[in-house]
Amino acid sequence: MNDRTENLLLALPGILLLGLAFFLPIAQMLMLSISGPDGPTLAHFARFLSDPYYLNILWRTVRLSLLITVICALIGFPLAYIMTKVGPTARLWLVVIVILPLMTSVVVRTFGWMVLLSRSGMIPEILRDMGLVGRSFALMQTEAAIVIGMVQVLLPFMTLSILGVLTRIDGRLEEAARTMGCSFLQTIRTVVLPLALPGIVAGSLLCFTLSASSFVTPNLLGGTRIQVLAASIYKSVTATPDWPFAAAQAVILFVGILLVLVPYIKLTGTRHG
Repeated sequence: MNDRTENLLLALPGILLLGLAFFLPIAQMLMLSISGPDGPTLAHFARFLSDPYYLNILWRTVRLSLLITVICALIGFPLAYIMTKVGPTARLWLVVIVILPLMTSVVVRTFGWMVLLSRSGMIPEILRDMGLVGRSFALMQTEAAIVIGMVQVLLPFMTLSILGVLTRIDGRLEEAARTMGCSFLQTIRTVVLPLALPGIVAGSLLCFTLSASSFVTPNLLGGTRIQVLAASIYKSVTATPDWPFAAAQAVILFVGILLVLVPYIKLTGTRHG
């Protein structure tokens, strides 16, 4: 028995488990999305793509996911850079602070944001006391509430992805740039940022895909008035119920995420191959 056969036998249980847990449900979802009373049909996809209401939900999902990803990158990169410049003890505590929210359920954290963002919550009250907003100001059931909650949920993924790359950058490169006359911001722009790009791309990929497919936080903070695609799928399953149409929406979401994943996989494969 050669090495290739042995490796295949060792990987066979994992391949079977992956097929049962991932590929089989995906195949069933694809079959359900084209099922109709008279046989296979694309009517469910046509219904989604021809209805302005569902197209608006799709656009909102993409737009909010992009906005959340950008905000996470703008916060995560400076935070990860600071973590690389402090001592080992301070870095350890900062890492603990970053990953500590991951130890708490997303539902619990979202309910906490519901308390803080409600009309009588702490954040609107502070803004009213400062005279920045009117007495009728509310954050709940707005896109701003969804963005705030999702950034808090996804920021650790962005920060840790960038941190893993920044820790491998040789500090002498920054010293050389400063010696050549670069300012601090110029050093960040010309040396650190290009070298940290793989971590930023990986973190952005995680944040975008998780945000686009998230259901709990957007549904609780946005309410029924501001729906994203995952909430629309849930509504089609529970309220209508229309399983084939829900499956078609899930396929559209799945294909959209694949369109983001494939260029990244090809880019990283080309870079390392």
